[in-house]
Amino acid sequence: MKCHTSMPNKQKHRGQHPEDAYLFNEQNLLKIRMAVADLSFLLSKNYPENASLKLVGDHYRLNARQRQALLRSACSDSSIIQKQKNEITVDDLSHQEVWIDTYNLLILIETALSQGLIFICRDNCYRDIASVHGTYRKVEETLPAIQLIIRTLQKLQVSKCVWYLDSPIANSGRLSKIILQESQIANLPAEAFLVHNPDKILVETDRIVISTDSRVIEKARRWFNLGKYIIDYCISKPQMRNIS
Repeated sequence: MKCHTSMPNKQKHRGQHPEDAYLFNEQNLLKIRMAVADLSFLLSKNYPENASLKLVGDHYRLNARQRQALLRSACSDSSIIQKQKNEITVDDLSHQEVWIDTYNLLILIETALSQGLIFICRDNCYRDIASVHGTYRKVEETLPAIQLIIRTLQKLQVSKCVWYLDSPIANSGRLSKIILQESQIANLPAEAFLVHNPDKILVETDRIVISTDSRVIEKARRWFNLGKYIIDYCISKPQMRNIS
């Protein structure tokens, strides 16, 4: 299937960084891939994550942004097995209710639309290294990203979308209203909830979870890799980097 397609803020696009072309060029990618292999080995042996990240990051002399990519790409062998066990296929979505890790999915799609870097990770998820610190700020890609997500879920024939947003993040209320307005326009049943910790709710539900948060999808009973699906089938020429 092909489906090509306010909150004041000085930032116009999500995920773009002026140093990324150098930090993730071919030479540095070779180094980061070796770091991913080493960190994944340590995690597979149950070494603590923070200490392992520092050890490997220091060894390869990675800067903070490269370490972000390293951490989001690496995972233990057992984590991969568990995620694969609980992952569903696109055919399983029809007439099902989905619960969405809103910021996780939305920021990924915003980043892809803005030509920010998207990383192919060891567990076959796509992740970005953009982040929100306390306040969500709308960018040029926000509305197109929301519309693209809704349109894709519609075509996949989900019955209802339940969006969970982090209440401690400022502007979550405004964002939820935009999501609900666009869902109403598209005639897709939807609810949005502001909660202190969406992760806790998502790992406990028996509904299908939409997320690429490693801790969430490792524990979720059922999850679908919607971010990867949208980037693969709905976004033209995303800036992908394979670091696994």
